[in-house]
Amino acid sequence: METIGHQKQRDFLKKAIKKGTFSHAYLFSGQEKLGKKRIALEAVSLLLGIDAEKQHPDLMIIEPSEGEIKISQIRDLIIWLSLKPYSSQFKGAIINSAQSMNQDAQTALLKTLEEPKGKTILILISENSEYLLPAILSRVQTVKFYPVSNEEIKKYLKSQNVSGEKAEEIAKISLGRPGVVVEHILDPKKLDSFEEKVKELNNISKSDLSFRFQFAKNLSENLQEIKETLDIWTIYFRSILMEKIFSSNKEDFKNKNYLTVTDISGVKKIRKILNAIQSTRLLILTTNASARLALETLMLEL
Repeated sequence: METIGHQKQRDFLKKAIKKGTFSHAYLFSGQEKLGKKRIALEAVSLLLGIDAEKQHPDLMIIEPSEGEIKISQIRDLIIWLSLKPYSSQFKGAIINSAQSMNQDAQTALLKTLEEPKGKTILILISENSEYLLPAILSRVQTVKFYPVSNEEIKKYLKSQNVSGEKAEEIAKISLGRPGVVVEHILDPKKLDSFEEKVKELNNISKSDLSFRFQFAKNLSENLQEIKETLDIWTIYFRSILMEKIFSSNKEDFKNKNYLTVTDISGVKKIRKILNAIQSTRLLILTTNASARLALETLMLEL
């Protein structure tokens, strides 16, 4: 599947690789599901002369294990980087969700960043780079990624033979994130799931505290479900916020087959809810805080 958007960032990386002026370490920073990993694979493919979408002995991709990247994974990376390339001139490594490296892992990586060995390129990908050590941030070149324009996303959806009305809905709820767009193309039922989650949210907003706390208890038992639910809530409230700020007629989503949470009154309230959702998501996914307690606190804001 082709890359959606980020032409400026792609051109910058291609130019650096072509001229041989690329850094030994980059940080791709921006919201989740913007396509940062895809661009990283594209850059590594170009530099190493390989198809980075497939396994290759000169490419290592590190992903979180049980919610974090451990020091053992970074130690394996350091040993691997010290070896000569198998068939390419360079070796490439991608650390996805780099903010999930624990303290020991970040400290271990720091020495490699300070004293890079051989012909290597290291790309850290993060949606919360503030959780990386300042010393790491000072030793990588940051490439920032931003949401892709609505028109560009709709153009892509049209090229994938997605109908006009459905393309409008997907573009709206994607909030400029190509990863969300691709998920909806690969899973046509995902739009139905989104609307079901919105109905669920609408019910929560009208319910009493006992119902809300029971919902929080049930949700807290599944980390993946927490992530998906809070992501959809974020998309939904952001969409409402953008609609309220930029829509000339201030219409809600009822005309577009969306439900509107009835007790939301104004932009200030929506922003407060969004901040609460984001804080809760971050707390649960990046700390050992009680998921149930964090979700119960969030229930008070809805």
